[in-house]
Amino acid sequence: MIRILVTDGMEKNAIKALRAKGFEVVEEFYETKILGEKLEEFDVIVVRSATKVRKPIIDKAAKAGRLKLIIRGGVGVDNIDVAYAREKGIKVANTPNASSASVAELALAHMFAMSRFVNISNVSMRQGIWDKKKYNGVEISGKTLGLVGYGRISRQLAKKASALGMTVIYTDIIGKVKDADEYEFCELDNLLKRSDYVSLHIPFVKEQGATIGKAQLDIMKDGAFLINCARGGVVDEVALIEALDSGKLSGAGVDVFVEEPTKNEILINHPRVSVTPHIGAATKEAQVRIGSEIISIIYDFFK
Repeated sequence: MIRILVTDGMEKNAIKALRAKGFEVVEEFYETKILGEKLEEFDVIVVRSATKVRKPIIDKAAKAGRLKLIIRGGVGVDNIDVAYAREKGIKVANTPNASSASVAELALAHMFAMSRFVNISNVSMRQGIWDKKKYNGVEISGKTLGLVGYGRISRQLAKKASALGMTVIYTDIIGKVKDADEYEFCELDNLLKRSDYVSLHIPFVKEQGATIGKAQLDIMKDGAFLINCARGGVVDEVALIEALDSGKLSGAGVDVFVEEPTKNEILINHPRVSVTPHIGAATKEAQVRIGSEIISIIYDFFK
């Protein structure tokens, strides 16, 4: 029997469907120090962002020779040493289509929250403070949204922002995208200079460090907003706090952090920050789609 280990949770109907097809599914989170040994007993591991599948774990699994497939339920695979796993003959797959709409909507939610002080006024009112005159916000209609990275999530966000009356510009490592003629392509520095809102949709590459650091924040428009629903590490958190404190940025929407759970209390308690605990894909609809994609990957692999 093919055994599947689900470490970070999975939509319940998807698990039922796998079991109905004769797969054995074990739902259990294992600490890093014992995960490699446990993988000697499984053909597939399904992870989200909490479980890290690094070289030592891959080595133990590869030595046993049973593990054939690692699936990331979500888009980013930076918690998996992908190239190393493939060198060891283990396939790595993700579910890039399932959560695009959910992450795009969260980015938009942060934009609204910052623009109209939903984040901080919600807190102050619960403290009995009526700061009506203090919260003079801005409309997003008529503003320019700069998308850093133009993949599936950015495409979803671009459509939604355009419908709300925003001008969308984008940059991408591959250059101008063929099917994005309705939006203007520009280089990163130009995008940062022109955008009222900058939303990041790029992976974190440890060797390259933060894509948005002090130099990039200095280039941005005075009073602009920064949204990161991509990956922790793509923004220098220290430089971000400095930009918020100085008023260079009017606000930041942050769903992902360098360390998770984050211990950066200055950032999460900053009055100019709208913050969420890495919930970009945490919608019922996205979880159903992720489950369906995982099922398809497993079926196709073992058919």
